Amino acid sequence: MIDLSVPIRSGMPVYPGDPDVEVQVVHTVESHGWELRRVTLGTHTGTHVDAFSHMHKGAPALDAIPLERFFGKAQVVRPDGKWPRDRGLFFKEEIGMEVFARLKEFRPPFVGGELTEALERELLGAGILTYTSLVHLDLIPEETDFTFYGFPLPIEGGDGSPVRAVAVLE
Repeated sequence: MIDLSVPIRSGMPVYPGDPDVEVQVVHTVESHGWELRRVTLGTHTGTHVDAFSHMHKGAPALDAIPLERFFGKAQVVRPDGKWPRDRGLFFKEEIGMEVFARLKEFRPPFVGGELTEALERELLGAGILTYTSLVHLDLIPEETDFTFYGFPLPIEGGDGSPVRAVAVLE
């Protein structure tokens, strides 16, 4: 198992204009008998999934997307390399509109990596989920199947959600 998630912490980097992240201790074992934190963050903080509604008004929100869309077989591939069909695709390098036509042809259930805003918008419009701010993709052998899990929080009407992204190698 490889954890592909960025740890959530106060002051972590966020997209310009997004809410700052704050993690505050509210109760301690010493004062209340249990520990509790308040977490304030945007829905696109750290490693996260984007719902179709993130960039398309009237498109399905998180709670309207079936759970089985958030996991499945996947591969780490290169933009100009061999791509499998019926697999999620993850890229170690930033990708943009130069790969959109090929992605639309292959129709992966989800795409992950550092995606340009234009590519993310087009993928979501084409019904392809997007995952961003992933780490440790370099630990996964390229063009090798693994099972990806990236479940969102069940946010009613949610446009996106932080996820605990995990790759399980065969």
